[in-house]
Amino acid sequence: MKLLARALRLCEFGRQASSRRLVAGRGCVGPRRGCCAPIQVVGPRADVLPSGACITGRIMRPDDANVAGNVHGGTILKMIEEAGAIISTRHCNSQNGERCVAALARVERTDFLSPMCIGEVAHVSAEITYTSKHSVEVQVNVMSENILTGAKKLTNKATLWYVPLSLKNVDKVLEVPPVVYSRQEQEEEGRKRYEAQKLERMETKWRNGDIVQPVLNPEPNTVSYSQSSLIHLVGPSDCTLHGFVHGGVTMKLMDEVAGIVAARHCKTNIVTASVDAINFHDKIRKGCVITISGRMTFTSNKSMEIEVLVDADPVVDSSQKRYRAASAFFTYVSLSQEGRSLPVPQLVPETEDEKKRFEEGKGRYLQMKAKRQGHTEPQP
Repeated sequence: MKLLARALRLCEFGRQASSRRLVAGRGCVGPRRGCCAPIQVVGPRADVLPSGACITGRIMRPDDANVAGNVHGGTILKMIEEAGAIISTRHCNSQNGERCVAALARVERTDFLSPMCIGEVAHVSAEITYTSKHSVEVQVNVMSENILTGAKKLTNKATLWYVPLSLKNVDKVLEVPPVVYSRQEQEEEGRKRYEAQKLERMETKWRNGDIVQPVLNPEPNTVSYSQSSLIHLVGPSDCTLHGFVHGGVTMKLMDEVAGIVAARHCKTNIVTASVDAINFHDKIRKGCVITISGRMTFTSNKSMEIEVLVDADPVVDSSQKRYRAASAFFTYVSLSQEGRSLPVPQLVPETEDEKKRFEEGKGRYLQMKAKRQGHTEPQP
């Protein structure tokens, strides 16, 4: 009954939100608290929501986790996207005008700071941190709660970009209502993030023709040995009311394939450590057959980088050809039964393309390692 009452309160909160003006919340939580200052959403209404944030939560069930009890990274990514979609859609409809739905365009690098287990409650909070003319930046934080002890910890921080698509024509991108920033620097910082992600999205398009080819009788520890694919028919349960796939559904499938690749390579319990930027190149419509392909690109001593590609085949529309819908890099680590990180078998690249991808992955690994060390150094 308590869960039902809470659900009803959340529904009432959502109904009230449609008639109010939003104010972005209190910024980020955790180690970098305050990096996203509050912003105010401009609208015709006078009253405001108490916090300006979208907060969701649910308990983690056995079907959310692997055999070791660790919650799948894809499950968490799906919850993150749902919260981001709610707050960005609310904001994009906060002014009178053509109604729209916010579609996921990109997810910035997301680190899994701490594992979440069966029985814990995931609290997901989302708030708007920047808007451009046609996009919304949303900051999402995930906290896990042990309901037996009350202990909470930050498990994930993510930044997502959404674009508003018209309900009358989902191929039409609408303008985003403006926001008022508490500091001039905040708008400038947001614009820099916007330009950086826009440039990175363009740089990923050259890989769109790359495909994963099967190899007969591959040797262990090679790229071909662990590469995997999953074929999925997009049904109504995967889609929004307007006929295209939820970004969270796509990310969950991508994480599943990446997990299979990692498990095949090291043959131990594996967990998602981080996800590099996920770029959504095109919408996936209901009725498409999607192929999610994963291959290992790089290994360090204790981590594995896996590239995941999503291709959509509109089988019910003969006028449209197969196309690249999304791409990303996932990083996995191997764990012992006690939850300690284990060394992973070193990848053996064979072809020139595999060797090139290995060096590119090594560069990303070293760059991120240097960035983490820079953040942990004591300030003078």
